[in-house]
Amino acid sequence: MAQTIRTIKKYPNRRLYDTEISSYITLEEVRQLVLDGETFEVRDAKSGEDLTRSVLLQIISEHEEKGQPMLSPQLLSQIIRFYGDSLQGFMGPYLERSLQVFLDQQQQFRTQLNSLLGQTPWSMLNELTERNMEAWRNMQRGLLDTATQAQTPPRGGKKPG
Repeated sequence: MAQTIRTIKKYPNRRLYDTEISSYITLEEVRQLVLDGETFEVRDAKSGEDLTRSVLLQIISEHEEKGQPMLSPQLLSQIIRFYGDSLQGFMGPYLERSLQVFLDQQQQFRTQLNSLLGQTPWSMLNELTERNMEAWRNMQRGLLDTATQAQTPPRGGKKPG
């Protein structure tokens, strides 16, 4: 059975209306939908324009302002530099894969930590870090190979474009 996408309408007064529960919700409640793994989209109530990315970025921005931020000014500057770069199209998928590797490693670490068979947490963390670094290297090699293939002209002809 196909999963239906929950629709949240955003009104000009910046209020968010969850059509599934027929009620206005806060940005924090949208964040909770993300944490709960809900599939949803945010649409402009008048035009129908998809505003999901904008709302998610707003949630990130608010959480970066309070507490301990995850995104350093250096990281944000590096991301900004990729806009307009020839490799911009590779950055999103690369970051998604990198984060997925991190999440997989995190889950694996938690599982191993729960069944500490005589190992110290530090030795497990070191081993996990080494495996994570190797996964990063492999992913970077794959990305560079893909980028190189995309920029290499076919044999006997000129580069298209």
